[in-house]
Amino acid sequence: MALSSEQKERYKRNIMLPGVGDKGQLTLLESSVLIVGVGGLGSPAALYLAAAGVGRVGIIDGDRVDISNLQRQILHSTGDIGHRKTESAAERMRAINPDVEVWTCSSNLSVDNAVAIVGDYDFVIESTDNFKGKFLVADACHLAQRAYSHAGITEFSGQTMTVIPGKTACYRCVFQEPPPPSFVTGVMGVTPGVIGTIQATEAIKFLLGIGELLTDRLFVYDSLSLRPRTVPVERDRRCRLCGDLPTITKLKE
Repeated sequence: MALSSEQKERYKRNIMLPGVGDKGQLTLLESSVLIVGVGGLGSPAALYLAAAGVGRVGIIDGDRVDISNLQRQILHSTGDIGHRKTESAAERMRAINPDVEVWTCSSNLSVDNAVAIVGDYDFVIESTDNFKGKFLVADACHLAQRAYSHAGITEFSGQTMTVIPGKTACYRCVFQEPPPPSFVTGVMGVTPGVIGTIQATEAIKFLLGIGELLTDRLFVYDSLSLRPRTVPVERDRRCRLCGDLPTITKLKE
């Protein structure tokens, strides 16, 4: 397979980069990323992965666009209110880059389908807005042995880390249990844009095998102070998921 003249022009700023070139761009076109949740975090991730030329992008989200989403979820517009998020997301992604195959699932990830779905992709971006979803993605990626990027947003801050199952600290090593279900806060709209873009960056670096991934460290971003920090994290040998004696060996409600 070789890049067409149109692709060489479309991706020339990628191709000029050290460690990318034609070979790296072909790698991206032959790669796949799954995005679980196309809201505040998933929106910028999806846009940049499509623009970069990742060949197959899966998007999963069971929600419909609400007017309150538009303050931060840039994949969707006022005309999309009431429509499925996957529909408006796929439309924007295809408009940016017809090279990209977009697979959509307009229902939420579940214990019945999670392992099979994530196992069909090279990398997973966890951009859900609830803790149940975050733990489900972490568990499914571990069982399917798929690398993933976790992220979370609250008020003016965000955090993200990348996990290579069996090699680095996992989500459960850092966050053992979810907080109470009533834990809901406001969100400064631009903050998930910053963090979601970092998640897309991690996916591209992983696919190309370049740079230093955010493994074994949690990147924490404060939009008010603009003083990001990186917190070292370690793999917990007592972790229920990835420890020496795991107790989570299959998905369950």
